[in-house]
Amino acid sequence: MNSINVQSRGIRSVRDVSYQEHSPTHKVGLVVEPGKWQEYDPFLLMAEDFFQRGTFGMHPHRGIETVTYVIDGKLEHMDNKTGGGVLLPGDVQWMTAGKGIIHTEDPAVGETVHSLQLWVNLPSDKKLTEPRYQNMRAQDMPVRYEEGATIRVFSGSSKGVEADTKNHVPVTMVEFILEPGAAVTQDLPGGYNGFLYILEGKGTFGRENTMGEKGQVLWLERGNDAEMSEVKIHANEKLHVLLYAGQPIGEKVVARGPFVMNSEEEIAQAYKDFREGKFE
Repeated sequence: MNSINVQSRGIRSVRDVSYQEHSPTHKVGLVVEPGKWQEYDPFLLMAEDFFQRGTFGMHPHRGIETVTYVIDGKLEHMDNKTGGGVLLPGDVQWMTAGKGIIHTEDPAVGETVHSLQLWVNLPSDKKLTEPRYQNMRAQDMPVRYEEGATIRVFSGSSKGVEADTKNHVPVTMVEFILEPGAAVTQDLPGGYNGFLYILEGKGTFGRENTMGEKGQVLWLERGNDAEMSEVKIHANEKLHVLLYAGQPIGEKVVARGPFVMNSEEEIAQAYKDFREGKFE
């Protein structure tokens, strides 16, 4: 991946713009092309789903974190470690699968849930960490206010407003809701990989004022690890955007189904442990 020289607090450019892929019932968009993990590190995939009860049954994970943002509907969660809970629109669940968990995400009876889920890789020394959940309620998260803008911080920070979310891999997750004509900037470490996903509206982004609209993923250029950078956002119409950025891990990725490890041997072990009931 090409990198650019970012001066201190330099404005990031947008390096790539793409749409999520659609299907008749829901849309699932891979942020990462298989085999190109290094370009998107530490992110693995992102899926935007519209689904009803019974779509996803109980299933396992190992070696990753899933970050689920509920856009609409009531999402019930159940797992074999903590019991369960309910997520409402605007809430985020940060699940660390670690050494292994079995869970399901299911809309409440009669509900259609619209959600966005990101998979974040874990470094080798955290692949077998203890599973944990962090349920972040929208109304409880720190908020930064600018003229015409509400900026909610789910992880990391935004211009000094910080979330207390625990991260195995440093990740910034910030939600922007901008009125038409509003403009804001978001500070990021220069070496973080990052992207924006536009949930609603249209605006311009980055140093070259790249146009973006609903349904698009905008990947940011990376800069220098030792310096800070900024992302510029301007709303042409009412704009709802999520920004995700994280520190690259720099390790080999081997992914098979719900397991993401560092070698084929570790993947084989994950399937063996699951079959033998060691995720219980």
